Formats: sequence, structure tokens, C-alpha cells
Amino acid sequence: MIAASSPESAAPSTPLPPAERRVSRRIGAIAESATLAVDAKAKALKAAGKPVIGFGAGEPDFPTPDYVVEAAITAARTPAMHRYTPAGGLPSLKEAIVAKTARDSGLRITPAQVLVTNGGKQAVYEALATMLDPGDEVLLPAPYWTTYPEAIRLAGGVPVPVVADEQSGYLVSAAQLEAARTPRTKVLLFCSPSNPTGAVYPAEQVEEIGRWAVAHGLWVLTDEIYEHLTYGGVTAPSMPVLVPELADRCVVVNGVAKTYAMTGWRVGWIVGPADVVKAATNLQSHATSNVANVSQAAAVAALNGDLSAVATMREAFDRRRQTIVSMLREIPGIACPEPQGAFYVYPSVKGLLGRPIAGRTAATSAELAELVLEEAEVAVVPGEAFGTPGYVRMSYALGDDDLVEGVSRMQRLLGQAG
Repeated sequence: MIAASSPESAAPSTPLPPAERRVSRRIGAIAESATLAVDAKAKALKAAGKPVIGFGAGEPDFPTPDYVVEAAITAARTPAMHRYTPAGGLPSLKEAIVAKTARDSGLRITPAQVLVTNGGKQAVYEALATMLDPGDEVLLPAPYWTTYPEAIRLAGGVPVPVVADEQSGYLVSAAQLEAARTPRTKVLLFCSPSNPTGAVYPAEQVEEIGRWAVAHGLWVLTDEIYEHLTYGGVTAPSMPVLVPELADRCVVVNGVAKTYAMTGWRVGWIVGPADVVKAATNLQSHATSNVANVSQAAAVAALNGDLSAVATMREAFDRRRQTIVSMLREIPGIACPEPQGAFYVYPSVKGLLGRPIAGRTAATSAELAELVLEEAEVAVVPGEAFGTPGYVRMSYALGDDDLVEGVSRMQRLLGQAG
């Protein structure tokens, strides 16, 4: 492996000259995306003829709606779309985001408060890079999406995990956040509905946390990309709507990936105070310039259309959610809270650790995930990737038959635990 041959791996007593450092310390410290790695491994095994069922990837298994695809085809045939466009986004898409934001969350913004990005990941990173100086601390509720701490570090910040477990429904309290706050705290990174747990914060808790942030002069970065994927009458209110006085210190990230089954189109956005958005736009003008015009045109069509596509997906996800929770709860040693949003379950597997299974014993959830992949040919993501060992994340954004077959394999394997 390349990492093993790195001249820095031997930890020399004297620093290496800059020219001999093959990879910068900043980039060398970044871990690979665990969710993408699991998905890639599952796909590679499938390509090799193995009947692997993957619960790793966080993307809808539905096609992008036809009217969105047709808009992209039209854009691809339009010469104006073959050229550079404004780095901050097509004016038509910014207007669509303004209207969509008012319609879906009630937050009133202007086009000057919008930056269109290459997916939600770029939105998260650019928001953090714009807000943070070296050493600034970011309160990070855990379990957290695997990209968050890496983006914080890359932006020069320090992630400070605040852990919630299944006993609280994976919801952190304002009291926990206050206990973790220090003079170096600048930002709270908030995500509801949550990846990886599917937890959804009720309005009263969102408001309490928002008012706590205002009281201490903190910024909030809130990720709302799963806003439309909630079940059983649950809703996911937007923090700056519930706490308007927070708006001047709040940045919202969102995108078309989950709502419209457009993960591969790579269109996200930042909404926030105009000065912060302008600074982030300056960064993007040097980093990537504009998002692909064809993808932006597709996003305009998606946002200007209705929400029937997500309604269809939500119905299927709700059915699968109930199936996977019920089946996982039948496995002794697994505790599986019922998620209220997104398309993930995050069961505790602590009751299976240290017990013999198929002649092997897993001491960690990472080892258990490897055992399940090798023995049952089922891919799950271990909790180590999300800051809380002892759990696994499973996406139920896959076909009903595959879901049932995959969890049935786990039942047969893990039911052997001694």
C-alpha cells in the first residue's frame, strides 16, 4: 500500500524537508469516506459474481423523475449551457431555491443568500471553510455523518463530538451541548432528519437548541437534505424559522439528491447571511467555478415541479422502514430504535460483540461488519465510521426483496451467536 511506503510512516526524529513529504499533513489526515468504501466493496464483490446485498449507500434506489431528465436533455442541446455561467449558480436556479425554501420550510430569503454547490458535501465544506478559523471548535452531535468531522478538520476547525445513544432516540439535549461548550466554540453542526440514525428532533427541542445558540452567540450549520423524508406524521422544522433571531448566524445546507433521487447530478446549495454566502462564493469561484449547467437546469425543473416523486419514494421507504426494524428486532443481541426520518436504521449490536458466531468472535462493530460481509455476504457500515462504536448503519433505500433477503441472511448468521 502507498501509505505503508510513505517516508513519514516511520515517524523520523527530525522533520522531513517539505519536498520529501509526498502528501500534505492536512490531506494525509483525512480518512476515506467509510460509506462510499463499503458501497464500493459491495459493488466489487457483486462484479466478481458474489451475491452481495449492500445496505451501505445512502441513495434512493428510484430513477430521477422523467421531467427532470427531459429538462437536462434540453439544456444539453442549448449552446448557452455549453459555456461558463456565474460561479454562484444560474439565476433561474437561485430563484427556484428561494421559492422552494419559502414553500417547504417557511424561511424567507433572497437570491443573494444562495450559493449553488457541487452537491451537499461541497456545501458543508465551503460553509465550514467560510465560518471557521484554525482552532475554532464545532459541536458535533454523534452519531454523525462520516463526512462532517473530516470537513471540519479540513477547514481548520476542531470537531467536538456530543454523543447521544438509543436511550434518548439519538437526540442530544441543550444541556449536553452546554456541557461541551468552551470559549473556543463557534459553530453547532445540526442535522435533522439525521444521517446515520434517522432521528428527527421535535419542534420544541429544535427551538430550545436554537435559543441556546442565540444566548451564547454561536453559529449553527444545519443540514436539511432529508427534510421531506419523515414518517408517521412527523415533521422536521427548520431551526432559523422557529428561532428567527438566529437567522443572521445560521447557514442551511440542502440539495436535490435525496428528495428527487438525484445523487449523481451533484447539485446542492448553501443558504445563509449574504456576507457569508458572498465569501463562500468567492471560495467556489477559485475551487470549482460553476456547477455543471445541465445539472443546474435539471435542478430547476425538480424544484419548480411538485413533490409527487418524493411522496412515492416516502411511501416505499416507510414500508421498508417498518420491515427492517421488525426483522432486526427478531435478532437476539440487537436493539433497533425505530427511525422517524431519512432512510437509515442504526441498531446497537453491542449484545453480539464477544460472542462466537460461525466459529469467529467479533470484538468490535467493525469486526462484526466484516464477519457479516464475509459469512452472509451482506454489507453494512460499522458505527466506528459515525463516531459511536457498537452500532451499524443500514440503509433501507434498496428493493423490498433485497432488503428481506439481506436481513434474513443476517438473522440466520447472527442467530447462531453463542
